[in-house]
Amino acid sequence: IGVALILLVLTYIITRSFEKMAEANRMKSEFVSIVSHQLRAPLSNLKWTIDLLLSEKIEMEKEKGVEFLEVLEENTKRMADLISDLLTVSRLDQGKFVARKKTVSLKNLIDEVIQEMSIFCKANNVNITFNSEENLPQVPLDPSQIKIVITNLLDNAIRYINDNGKIEVKLKKYGRNLHFEIKDNGVGIPGGDQKHIFQKFFRSQNALKKQTSGSGLGLYIAKSIVEKEGGRIDFKSQEGSGSTFWFNLPIK
Repeated sequence: IGVALILLVLTYIITRSFEKMAEANRMKSEFVSIVSHQLRAPLSNLKWTIDLLLSEKIEMEKEKGVEFLEVLEENTKRMADLISDLLTVSRLDQGKFVARKKTVSLKNLIDEVIQEMSIFCKANNVNITFNSEENLPQVPLDPSQIKIVITNLLDNAIRYINDNGKIEVKLKKYGRNLHFEIKDNGVGIPGGDQKHIFQKFFRSQNALKKQTSGSGLGLYIAKSIVEKEGGRIDFKSQEGSGSTFWFNLPIK
């Protein structure tokens, strides 16, 4: 009986090991497939544009040259953003995303992000309002990481909003936490997609229709960072009516 039990345990351990190896290989294959797909479009656009620039069949007018340069810039940025997201995810997953905490004003961080994205907002005809309670306490956090979270949430709101959209950003004290909230009147998230929204590489059907480009990593990164800071992130959304994303960060 003792030998049989040992064999049973060993069989279970070996089986689980193979299952984990198979799952790891599946995830690696899925990762390579998704990244390849994400890079294929901008690389194709770059190659097409460069081929045209090198071709002797077209005459390079100033306006056309500017147009080609804009295509090169946009697609280069898409690849740079994807690579940046992938590096961030890699550091998060491997536990190498070290927090360098300081006691800072979350309100000031939000102001900085909104200011940095003001041109993007104007280009998309988006109006942003930011309301914050007065005399909020400073909080211990890594400012560079939390700026990534705020930027990702605001970037999503801008990208998936309707024409002449409105975004409301709020900050208030909520118990022993600071509560950040961003509300938009965009396309919203279908009910069937909502349980997957923080998963790595996931993009909802509405997002794909509105914006074909995107890594599907922004919300995964945001959730990972907030949780590493001891906070919580969540959302509510209705398809066709917009979304509200929020996170809480502990004051102490």
